[in-house]
Parts: sequence; C-alpha cells; structure tokens
Amino acid sequence: MNKNKKTHKVLIANRGEIAVRIIRACRDYGFQSVAVYADSDIDALHVKMADEAYGLNGNSPAQSYLNIEKLIEVAQKSGATMVHPGYGFLSERAEFARAVNDAGLIWIGPSAESIDILGDKVQARHIAMQVGAPLVVGTKDPVIDAQEVVKFAHQHGLPIAIKAAFGGGGRGLKVAWQLHEVEELYHSAVREAVAAFGRGECFIEQFLHNPRHIEAQVIADTHGNVLVVGTRDCSLQRRNQKLVEESPAPFLSEEQQQQIIKSSTDICRKAGYVGAGTVEFLLSQDGTLSFLEVNTRLQVEHPVTEETAGIDLVIEQLRIAEGLPLSINETPKPRGHAFEFRINAEDAGNGFLPTPGTITTFDVPTGPGVRIDSGVAAGTTIPGTFDSLMAKLIVVGNTREQAISRARRALAEFKIEGVASVLPFHRAVMEQADFCDRFNVHTRWIETEFSVEIPPAKRQIPSANHQLTRTFIEIDGKRCELGLPAQLMSGLTANSVSPTNMIPPNGELQAASNPDVVNAPISGVLFNWLISQGDNVVEGDVIGVMEAMKMEVQIIAHRTGTLKYHANKGEFIEAESPIAEII
Repeated sequence: MNKNKKTHKVLIANRGEIAVRIIRACRDYGFQSVAVYADSDIDALHVKMADEAYGLNGNSPAQSYLNIEKLIEVAQKSGATMVHPGYGFLSERAEFARAVNDAGLIWIGPSAESIDILGDKVQARHIAMQVGAPLVVGTKDPVIDAQEVVKFAHQHGLPIAIKAAFGGGGRGLKVAWQLHEVEELYHSAVREAVAAFGRGECFIEQFLHNPRHIEAQVIADTHGNVLVVGTRDCSLQRRNQKLVEESPAPFLSEEQQQQIIKSSTDICRKAGYVGAGTVEFLLSQDGTLSFLEVNTRLQVEHPVTEETAGIDLVIEQLRIAEGLPLSINETPKPRGHAFEFRINAEDAGNGFLPTPGTITTFDVPTGPGVRIDSGVAAGTTIPGTFDSLMAKLIVVGNTREQAISRARRALAEFKIEGVASVLPFHRAVMEQADFCDRFNVHTRWIETEFSVEIPPAKRQIPSANHQLTRTFIEIDGKRCELGLPAQLMSGLTANSVSPTNMIPPNGELQAASNPDVVNAPISGVLFNWLISQGDNVVEGDVIGVMEAMKMEVQIIAHRTGTLKYHANKGEFIEAESPIAEII
C-alpha cells in the first residue's frame, strides 16, 4: 500500500450484504468504515464488522436508512470523510448526494446533476435519442392520468410498460397485458413510486414481448474516461425483481455487443457521468434492442462482472471518489463465465412471498469457483421492514457449462433453515434446458413457462410469548439494545412499554373461531386501506395494500359485508395476524 495515500473514513448508508461488501472493500483498500443501523439491525453482521457503528433510533426505512438528516449527523459525529450509499435506499437520490457534499463530505457516486438527469427516465430517454441509442415507442413526457395510458394502449397496442419516471430496481414498474388491467396497474405504479421515491410521475412505452434483459457495467472517472467493463444477462426475474444474473451476457451477436457498449458509453459521456453505473436494455426475440434505463449506482449483481472482468468495482468507486483515474483503460476480455443467485427470504412455492423470521441454520457452500456475499448468519433475524435479500451466491467457471455444473453443486450444498428461501427455485432452474441449453428464457419466463412445482415452505409465525420489551443505551457512540421478556416487564411496572407498531400474531381475533376476520397475507407494513371503514365490500374486492421487502400485496375481501379496521396505515403486521373484520 502507498504510505502517502490519504486514509479516509467511509460512512456506509446502507445495511445487509452490500454494507458488508463495502466494509470489506474499505479494509482491502486501507480505509476505515462506519456502519449505521436501524433498531432491528442492532445485531446485524455489518454492524459487527465495521470499525464503528451508530444507531439511527428508528425501525422503519423512513426513520433509519432513508433519513438524510440522521445519516449526515452520524457522518459528522464519527468523523467520516466519505459516504457510500450502496444500492437501494438513498443511492439514487440526488438530494442525498447534495446533502453529503454540502456537509463537506465526499459522495461516492455520480454527481447530483447526473442522478437528476438519468434518474428521470424521461430525460434519460431524451439523452438516448440524442446519441442514437436504440429505443421503442414511448411517451415523450410523463402521463397526466390513467385515461392517457389507456389511450396509448389503444394507439400502440399491448403489452405496455408503465414506468415511474424516478423509479428503479423494479419499483414503480408495471406491465399491462390486458386492457382491463391498465387503469389499476397505473394507479399501483404511482403508489409504489410515491412510497419508494417520493414522486409518482409515470411514463409509458411499448413493452417488447418476451424480451431478454441485458445490461452494461460502466465506470467513469473525473478525467473523462468512460468504460464498459462487461455485459450481463438478468432475464430471470419475477415481478421485475431479478433472481439470477450472469456475465458475460450469453448468445449475443458481435453487432449486438458493440451496439450495447457504444450506446452505454455515449449515454454516460453525454450525461457527464462519474462513478459506477449500469445501462440497461431489452432484447426481443426478433433481435430488436431497446434502451431501458440507467441505474446511477452499484448494482446488486456487480459481483458477476467483477469475477469475469478481474476488477473490484467497489475499490474502483473509492479510487474515483479520491480523484484517481480508472485502473484499466479498455474493456477487459471476459475470463470465464459467472452466475449470481440472489438468496432471498421468500417462499418460492407460495408466490415468492417474503418470509421474515430468524435464521436457525445458514450453511454456505465452498470449493472451486464459489463466492458468497452475505449479510446474515445463523441467528440473524430477517425483519419484514426491509429487502428480503439475505446473500448472493456467485459461481465462476472457465466456460458457461462448467459454471452451470459448479452452480448445481453449490446450490445442493447450501442449507438455510428458520426462514423460507428461494434455494428450491434456483436448484430447479439449473435443471431447465430453457436456461442451461437453449436459453429461451425472458423476463416473464418464470410467470409464464416455468412449470416446476415447488412445495410451499412451512410458515413460521413468531409467538407472542417470545416478544421482548426493548430499551436502548449508548456506549461510546454505539447504540446498544437491552431486551427483557414483555411479561416480566409488565409485572414490574404498570407503565411498561409494550412492543409498538406491531399487531400480535396471537391476538384476540382468530380466523379459526371468527369467520369474519381478514388476516394479513404477508408480514409487512399496511401501506393503505382502499375502502373506508364502515363501507360495504363485496367478496373479491381489493380492500387494502400491504408492502414488504419491496413488494406490494393486495388485501382481498373473503366475504361480503361491512369493513371494520383492526390495524392502521403504517403499522407493521405479522403474517396471518388479524387485520380487519368483514361483518
């Protein structure tokens, strides 16, 4: 290491596996790391691994990882000199980048201006048009209302994509395949966009039928160098959330590869982009290529590019933030082939519903070509308030065929208990000829063609007997949690604090004894009631919306009658807990 190199202290404004990933890069590069944590993350791996850790005094995203004021306060209190946003949360929020810079700190990422330009999907389309990137038909500006969306569908045909102008990561993106669903999907996209990004503007474009999802990893420095490091295929998705990615993107013609590389470079150069970013495209079965969007941050799937390009993208981000030039000057030739499997706490046999809970067993695979990026371990509790990603399994081989063989072996070795995981799905996928041989997969392949029956996981509902009353103390800047059984505390004082913002799973109402009860379909936050209390509902009506781990789930009336609430908007509710009655 260069002894004259300035040592920085990096505040990581994130959690989970990406926070752990950044901590490791800081340690490799000789920088110090500062972690932050929500109340439920007090015992998380990233908190234990960082050089310093500070509590954010809150449990919801808004109270913790989305709270700019708290994050800046911790950065200043800890003496941090840089801020890395990771992915998700505030990573694509220009106001956070500005706040970091205004506080005299170094933002590890593109400029706020670039985030504004490329984060606005409409402006990004305009730039793509200016540089001659391939594009499908779409609205020039955000639509005004649902009627405008219906009109576009009549004019250009279905399917259409309804996309949040300030969205990303699949949030605020809905695809309408039938005319009758257009209006509701538009409203759903707006709701998601407002909840995730604070703005609900959406624009419309044609959705290519059964397309592949191709992306280019870009890095750019402050010296004018813009480089595509490699390509990825991320077509295996459900609800627009990726599950399996690979690098390099297979089965592309040389012409398609060059068009992707040139368009990505031109778009980023035109936007004055600096840092790591991803330019995404859709590739139809007839070979039509269309620009999709630019993600102005590090991607979840960046490890597959690291493994095939031979470059540490997080360290590259640190170098760029220091003002150094890129460590490479041309697109590297791929060294082998890599897959990434997102290991989410979701029940693949039950519609990929999130399954918060405590991990009792977490045995990871090892051996040649296997890498695990994880933010959890045995004993870790997966909260329902955040993303469901537990870990990423990255498998590398000299060829795609060897990588597939190693992936089968690694997935067979992987064992997780205590919460459901998508491991059964991944194991099944790696036996499908559509994916392994013919590569006939597309972004809706899981919903439309994947036919393997995966048994639902056993649902584990926390017992009320194990609830704790929690209080906190701070020691040397680190927030520490004390937990005592709620029953013990209730005996000590009549003013004891019971767990808040959670409906007990064993409440007074039980569906078995009361057929009027509406139970929560998932563990998550009650986003909103769509029917007013006291109004009449009909069996099958959508009466509310819950949100958990980046997924919106409808609450359906199971009978006809009058609606009576037992939970309020914004409350966290355990799966199968009583949320309402229809009487």
